[in-house]
Order: sequence, then structure tokens, then C-alpha cells
Amino acid sequence: MEGEGVLSSGLSMAELGQRIRGERQARGLSIERLAELSGISRSMVSEVERGTKTPTVLVLDRLATALGTSISRLLDEPAHGAMRVLRHAEQRVLRDPSGWERRVLSPVLGEVEFEFMRTTIGPGVDAGEFVPHAPGSREYLAVEHGSLRLTINGRPYELAAGDSVYYPGDCRHAYANHGTTDCVFYLAMEVGGVGHHERRRESPDA
Repeated sequence: MEGEGVLSSGLSMAELGQRIRGERQARGLSIERLAELSGISRSMVSEVERGTKTPTVLVLDRLATALGTSISRLLDEPAHGAMRVLRHAEQRVLRDPSGWERRVLSPVLGEVEFEFMRTTIGPGVDAGEFVPHAPGSREYLAVEHGSLRLTINGRPYELAAGDSVYYPGDCRHAYANHGTTDCVFYLAMEVGGVGHHERRRESPDA
């Protein structure tokens, strides 16, 4: 879980670290508590916040989940106004060294915790298992190209191009491509329990 990853989002590691630290402090969480909630070591959390370690997508997702938010909010500022066009070059892209990428298609909208993304997984690549999001979270997935093995709480489902599925986001879910071509799928996620995992304030680390 502590291997180096590749973040290709137009955001520097220092800026990403500052945003994670800001979200943590806004929730009154210490580094130790965020490490406990996310299952990431304290040293890893500290290095990510300082911008000296590039997190994998799974690590970043665990941190976002522990903070009760989405990866999108860690990568971008909230949009202002009633409409926002995201040109292709402006979209945040996360590339994982194992051979897959996630492109965030939705802007960050105030207090709304919603994420719309396009994921490409190379042939023979296992994107790994994501931890359950907050209770009440929902995910909607549609396969555009190739085939996808979606595993929910240990049970696999084989999906082909054109198939779609809904499942609760507050369960373990994993994605893998056992085919011979790229798998491309779209995923919309609503994060439940918006706000904060903890109301009690601690003394956030500097």
C-alpha cells in the first residue's frame, strides 16, 4: 500500500499535500487519526501531506474516504457559477503505475460530494480493491469498451461493453480487466454521509 504511484493531474505534490492537510485540519483530525481511519501508515500520511511522496490512486482514495470526501475534491477547487465547461486538457487525470488511469469528468460542486469519472484499465491489469465509502454512498457504472470484472464484497461479476450496474458504495469493490484489449468504463459516485467522519475535535498536527 506504500508503493510510489504516478499522479498526472496538473497539480503539484506540494499543492495536493496542502489540500489533504487542509481537509484533515478542517475535520479536527490528527495525522495519527487519519492514518487509523484510512489504514495508511502515519509516516505515509505525513509524507503525502508534505508533498514528498506520490500516492497511488488506491492510497489517495483511502485518504479521501477517511476524510468523508472524494478524490475530486482533493484535486480541484469548488466550481463557482451555475455552469462550468471542463475542456479535455483541464480534466484531472490520475495514472496508476500498474497500468490504468482515472479521468475526472465532473467539477467539484460546493458541499455536493459527487464524482463522475472515466477509467481505462489495460489488458490483464488488476486495479485493486477500494475500501467501502461512507454509509449511503452509491455508485453507477457503465462499460463502454472491452470487458470488466467487478468484484463486490468478494463476489465477481463479469461485465461486457454496453453493460451497466448499480451497487452501494459502502462495500468493498474491485476492478480488473482479464481481457486482451483496454477496458473503458464510466463511473458516477455519490458519497454518503457528507461532512465528516468525526465531530470531536483533536489537535491537528502541524
